[in-house]
Amino acid sequence: MKKLPESRMTRILTATLLAWVAWNASASASLRAVSPRVSVSLDGTWQVEQGSMSEMPAAFTHTVAVPGLVDLAQPAFEGVGKPSPARTAFWYRRSFTIEGPVPEAAVLKIHKACYGTQVWLNGQFLGEHLPCFTPGYFNLKSHLRGERQQNELVVRVGAHRDGLPKGMPTGWDFEKYLYIPGIYDSVELILTGAPQITNIQTVPDIARGRVRVITEIDTGGKALNEQTLRYTVREAKSGREVCSESRTEKAAAADAGRISVETELPISNARLWSPEDPFLYEVTVSTGSDAACVRFGLREFRFEPGGKYATLNGKRYYLRGSNITAYRFFEDADRGDKPWRAEWVRKLHQQVKYMHWNSLRYCIGFPPEFWYDIADEEGILIQDEFPVWTLSEDPEKLQTEKLVPEYREWMRERWNHPCVVIWDAQNESSIKVSGAALQSVRNLDRSGRPWENGWAEPQADTDCVEAHPYLMIGFFNPAWGNQKFTGMKDMVKISGVPSLNAAQSVRKVPIIINEYAWLWLTRDGQPTCLTGPVYEKLLGANSTVEQRRQIYAKTLAAKTEFWRAKRECAGVLHFCTLGYSRPGDQPRPEGGATSDHWLDLEALKFEPNFERYVRDAFNPVGVMLDFWDDRVAAGSPRTLQVRITNDLEQDWQGPVRLKLHHAGQLISEQTQLGTAPGFGQGTVSFELQLSNRSGDGTIVAELEDHGATVRSVRDFKAAAAQ
Repeated sequence: MKKLPESRMTRILTATLLAWVAWNASASASLRAVSPRVSVSLDGTWQVEQGSMSEMPAAFTHTVAVPGLVDLAQPAFEGVGKPSPARTAFWYRRSFTIEGPVPEAAVLKIHKACYGTQVWLNGQFLGEHLPCFTPGYFNLKSHLRGERQQNELVVRVGAHRDGLPKGMPTGWDFEKYLYIPGIYDSVELILTGAPQITNIQTVPDIARGRVRVITEIDTGGKALNEQTLRYTVREAKSGREVCSESRTEKAAAADAGRISVETELPISNARLWSPEDPFLYEVTVSTGSDAACVRFGLREFRFEPGGKYATLNGKRYYLRGSNITAYRFFEDADRGDKPWRAEWVRKLHQQVKYMHWNSLRYCIGFPPEFWYDIADEEGILIQDEFPVWTLSEDPEKLQTEKLVPEYREWMRERWNHPCVVIWDAQNESSIKVSGAALQSVRNLDRSGRPWENGWAEPQADTDCVEAHPYLMIGFFNPAWGNQKFTGMKDMVKISGVPSLNAAQSVRKVPIIINEYAWLWLTRDGQPTCLTGPVYEKLLGANSTVEQRRQIYAKTLAAKTEFWRAKRECAGVLHFCTLGYSRPGDQPRPEGGATSDHWLDLEALKFEPNFERYVRDAFNPVGVMLDFWDDRVAAGSPRTLQVRITNDLEQDWQGPVRLKLHHAGQLISEQTQLGTAPGFGQGTVSFELQLSNRSGDGTIVAELEDHGATVRSVRDFKAAAAQ
């Protein structure tokens, strides 16, 4: 490889980086530095150039933000994200200095980069990390210059997923047509003494008000039978000390040159973590020569073996939520730097909570690590899905031996986040390798989180399965769906238990519905390449944007109410809250197939119909008008059931109203007292006389919950009796 002379380095990028130890969104880590450890952020502006995999560029003529993607480079490169004869790699470069002498341990951490990473420091090759979705660590000790001398760091990433070895996950997605490379998560330099703490795992024990702390230490090859560590537990926000103890514990061998030390620490007046009260602690562990800190929450999440539901901290807990597809959003035309702006990402998660969602699936891929910090702080349960989606085709020809190390790295990076409650091995893939891989690593997580394994067989009775009951998929392609489903009037025939495939049904485990509408519209209200025929069947050939937006929102709300009220599933999560938006005038992947609901992406303002109807459908105390006819006889009598679904522990009681509207005018209104026990349901029955007039009508069932009106809305057409 060609080493660039230092005279060619762009001086404006040379920066003396003072040691800092900030816990913030731009440079968060699984281990937070505590003195004497120092974390130096290498985020910022880097030089970048395209070229071959084998030769370093002679000149760097572009700059780019780290973290970010190469399509943000200035000046811009052409055709980024597609195979190109102009390049097989992108080369990043920057310079930095450190204060003082080189310490005993100096490690570079690249939190996430794609596609395949190699690193040089001062012209010396340090190593390679091929995985694209987990952190890479590089030992800098032998080649790092101290005392404020210049260091030149060069990072090479592959220009496209096609350059990765066969059999390893590359992020294949049937809806992606751009695979944009780059260092898309933070880069930091870790400077500390030896022995060095390499990992901390916290295991809450809420029944006993304790936390087990498992510390992994690199001894530098020394054989140690015991280790003295100093532990301090504090409340994360207030800094109030909860526990401080020095303990000498037996050391167990972890792997070559590493030991593992376990202890249990008491937490007086323990406060549990939940979406309703996302209370965080932090524990600092010190060897004397090194110290690190992790945040954690006292939280236990399980599924009922042989049952239907989840439990959070020992109590039943119903999941209501949505999906975020970060890697699809990466190719959205309006993405820009939004995924790396902490204020935008926090508002995104706050909008999730506003919609009455307590959970998200980070779908088919992992966002930057600080997103998980925000989910911890805002209180959102995460189904964390590894980026595998192959349907029955398996285009990547995945191999277990290549999945296992990536699953291991994923878990080690993420297992202290209380928000992460489900390890999701893959999405909609009929493969066996993911099951074998997860079985190889599941015992590493001492908290025993459940796993989800896509279309493949669940691997334990304590796991869950996903279901995607796309009732309207047959409107797009009759061969894909139930041809007997002709519209919402057929909901009365639909079972509350969504269908699973044979492999998913091998074990009786709880079901999470995390996709179900098949009604996507682009952000400007146009059908996607998967929904054009659907809207033609529902509205005819000349529907307007407003008509489509209204029927989408009302139908999605009604389906949400249905699946929640049936009470057969552990969770109902809609698809999706963040994806891409592009015209559906071509087949996928170039044509947009799915989309989200933002009217203003920068300000994160929802499309108003979606916000109005779907937010009510996810209210913790939900209401469903069990009425599905789209055409009725004018003047006919009806007995209507209103179902109340209470996701909360406390009982609900209050007035339930039924309103009949015709042509926009209120025709009649009735009120009855309704009740629903904690975690239970209630039903109120109404006798309704429909108007004698023909035309458009609407029936609304509503209740009051915490000062807000929650509605279930059904539109119909009334025809005069012949």
